[in-house]
Amino acid sequence: MGLAPEGKGNPMRCVLSVLGKDRPGIVAAMANTLGDAGANIVDISQTILGDIFSMTMIVAIADDSDVFNSLQENLKTTGEDLGVQTVLQREDVFQYMYKI
Repeated sequence: MGLAPEGKGNPMRCVLSVLGKDRPGIVAAMANTLGDAGANIVDISQTILGDIFSMTMIVAIADDSDVFNSLQENLKTTGEDLGVQTVLQREDVFQYMYKI
């Protein structure tokens, strides 16, 4: 379960948003959860405003709804353990939602 082997379909790109009170280990925990799922971090941006942590990642995973659903649940659990909110969306859905 991870990225599709080369030549076996294109990976699905997703947008991961993380928001919550800043604390050590948020980036590491999210990266570990993504790595366990075989996801590839394509891009990452993070900001800390006062004590508020905000991070957005573009990740690539296997184009498989079971992989997406499992990763979504695992990220939610990781976020709950850290006291942060996580939202994982398919990039195409994200782009459509914010199209003007």
